[in-house]
Parts: sequence; C-alpha cells; structure tokens
Amino acid sequence: MDPISKLISSFKIPVGKWGKSFIDFIVTWFEWLFDAIKISLNFVVEGTTAGLLLIPPVLLAVIFAGLAFWLKRSKILAPGVLLGFLFIINQNLWKETIQTLVLVVAATAISMSIGIPIGIWAAHKPRVWRVVQPTLDLMQTMPTFVYLIPVLILFGLGIAPGLIVTIVFACPAPIRLTYLGITSVPKPMIEAGEAFGATKRQLLWKVELPAALPTIMAGLTQCIMLSLSMVVIAALIGANGLGKPVVRALNTVNIPLGLEAGLAIVILAIILDRMSRVSTGGPQ
Repeated sequence: MDPISKLISSFKIPVGKWGKSFIDFIVTWFEWLFDAIKISLNFVVEGTTAGLLLIPPVLLAVIFAGLAFWLKRSKILAPGVLLGFLFIINQNLWKETIQTLVLVVAATAISMSIGIPIGIWAAHKPRVWRVVQPTLDLMQTMPTFVYLIPVLILFGLGIAPGLIVTIVFACPAPIRLTYLGITSVPKPMIEAGEAFGATKRQLLWKVELPAALPTIMAGLTQCIMLSLSMVVIAALIGANGLGKPVVRALNTVNIPLGLEAGLAIVILAIILDRMSRVSTGGPQ
C-alpha cells in the first residue's frame, strides 16, 4: 500500500462502532417496543395462517380460483389458478405455500399502506422527494444480508424479522410508482378540476388518484414480486414458508426438493401476478 493510502486508512472513521452503539442504545431503551411489535406481528401472521390451514386444501384452492375469476372474469385464469394449487397440494407443499402466501400478503399490505401516502406526500412536496429519493436508493441498493444484522438483534429469529426485512425491501416500489403516477397526471386535468372549484382533497381523490391508479397498481404488482423474492432470505432468519425447503435443499444438495419448492414459488408468483395485474380489457 502506498504511503498516502496508509495515511488515509490509519485514521479510520469508526462507522461500525457508531452503528453498534446506536443499536445498543435502541435495544436498551426500546426493547419493550420491539417485543410488542414482534408479538403483534406473530399473532396476526400465525393466526391467519392457522385459520387458512383449517380449511381443506382443495376447497381453499377452489375458493382462490373463484376469487381469481371474480377479479378478472377470465375463463383461463381461474382454471390455471386451480391447477397450480392442485399441483402444490400434490407436492405436499400446501402448508408452506399458505405460510408464504400470508407472509407476502401481509408484507404487501403494510408496504402499500406506507408507500402510497409517502409517494403522494413526496409528489406534492418536492423537498420531501429530495430527502426520500436517496433513502429509497439506499434501501434498494444495500445488500439484503446487511439488514439482517440489526433486525436480528432487535427482533430475534422468527416470523417478525422476516416480515420486517421483506417490508424494507419491497416498500420502495410503491413509493416510487405512486410518486411517478401522481406527478404524471396531465396538468390540464388538474387545472380543469381547479377551475370547477375542487379543493386539494377533492383533486387528490377525484382527479389525481384515478389518473394515477394504473401506475399505483403496477407498484402493487412489483411489491408482491419483491416480497416473494425475499422468501428464501426470510427463511434464513426463522420465517416459515417455501423458503425453508429451499434452504434445506441447498444444505443437503437435495435437487428434487429444491425443484419442487422452486416450482411452487414460481406458481405462486404467477398466480399473484395475474390476479393483481391491472386489466387492460384483453384476455388474461
């Protein structure tokens, strides 16, 4: 190493020690809060999972197929959903699929409930967007395993840390696409609403959100796909679901188990993507 590099590295900024001190401070003073969050998330996710598992698998598969038909009015999608779930049942991965489905739906619901308001706020306040944008860049570019260290310290192993890591990973998509949708609303539409005396709230609910809805729904689809991509990572920190057989297959080099679990994840991803996609009027 050259002398200049040695000089620079000799005065190392103790970022790691500062981070550890900050985490220790949070754990010391707010452990009760994180315990409450963990218990609440575990109760909701485990309770929902247990309730769905009480329903016979084939009946629940038919219900999901009926829901797909009701949402999309597609004679192709509904049988496809049913066949996909029947294949998962055939592979003895139904319980893991339901656990993954509940985790993804919970993470998506929380991410959308956080992302849409922040996206709307940032679209109306350029100063807010200047702060939010680099934060989103950090969330999306930081390796996922880096999140795991503080999350595991704060929440321990289990469903709660897996859900929280998934939310952190998926949340930027609805924020960005909501911001894009609101800022892309044609100005003549907004000016027409103002000319008719609409208030800011009326403009938001009756002009901006309807015009931005396709983009926001694209954010929903992206959020679902990002949440599903975190299934294996969540399994590494104790979350149940299809990630567990994948991790087990990796550890034991069990190719059949890995293929079966991988196919189940793909099928679930396709089903959720088709059911959440905005209809364009063509066949699904």
